Amino acid sequence: MAKLRRELDENKHGKNVSSGKENEGFNVRKSGDASVVLVGLPSVGKSTLLNALTNAKSRTGSYQFTTLTAVPGMMEYNGSKIQILDLPGIVEGASKGRGLGRKVLSVARNADLVLMVLDVFQPELLDMLERELHEVGIRINKKHPQVFIEKAHYGGIAVHDQVSDIPDHVVKEILRIHGINNGRIIIKEPNLTMDQLIDVVTGNRIYLPSLVVLNKIDLVDGKFISQIEKKVQNFIPISADRKINIDDLKSLIYDKLAFIRIFLKPKGDKIDQEPLIMNQDCTIRDVCQKIHRNFVKDFKHAYVWGSSVKFSSQKVGLDHRLNDKDVLRIILK
Repeated sequence: MAKLRRELDENKHGKNVSSGKENEGFNVRKSGDASVVLVGLPSVGKSTLLNALTNAKSRTGSYQFTTLTAVPGMMEYNGSKIQILDLPGIVEGASKGRGLGRKVLSVARNADLVLMVLDVFQPELLDMLERELHEVGIRINKKHPQVFIEKAHYGGIAVHDQVSDIPDHVVKEILRIHGINNGRIIIKEPNLTMDQLIDVVTGNRIYLPSLVVLNKIDLVDGKFISQIEKKVQNFIPISADRKINIDDLKSLIYDKLAFIRIFLKPKGDKIDQEPLIMNQDCTIRDVCQKIHRNFVKDFKHAYVWGSSVKFSSQKVGLDHRLNDKDVLRIILK
């Protein structure tokens, strides 16, 4: 099974035989503080949603496949700039190359968040969307299994496993199938499945957060939506056309991306009013790298005010972790 999956992965994620105009429109440069992709079937309202969330002018229509390329827009919220990408609609079999499926789903692999957009009259198609994403190596709302592989040049394979039920000889064989003949594997994931193990060994899986958006709720009543809640859990009901719950969706996107705001305070100046948007659990090293590539090399120390330190103006180093609304002053050599 592992061998067959490896061959399938090589066909899907190996050499890209397409070139030239065939890929035109799908090479969108990532910009802003994060990138969000809209994934859904044709005519579910992705383009209208992009226009509602951003200042983009994505073409809309009442017929299928209005969008044929990746259309970007920028959403500004809480000081952050979030790139929203409207992708062409996908159909069943997209991961196997049907329609523009592979190109569309390859864009999704580079995103920070996936918005799965459903038509209020077809909520059952969520399973199909998740399946197509899974087939191209995107794991939705799942954490990377706690499995760690350390390669070596000799000595064979050592298995350190006290929590899973997978026999050691099976673990070793899966590693060998994927070209790992020497090293050690440490398994800390309780109830590890064979699929999860293959995902880790393969090494090309993407783990992304996701939100489910149920569009066109202006066409139905509350009773209809209550029936959908019995089949689909944790969705956000919206109307992109009537702009119903769009502000709530913006807030959920921001929260799901797990941003924190860092306010810079240059020496002798007031605190900057515009925050620097960073990911949760970021360090001062991450901030330095975002500001300028030479800041880490020239870093001397920093002062922090906020909840991440014990007292105001505490002197810290590059590996200090920051919290939301911290104030930071960086001192260079």
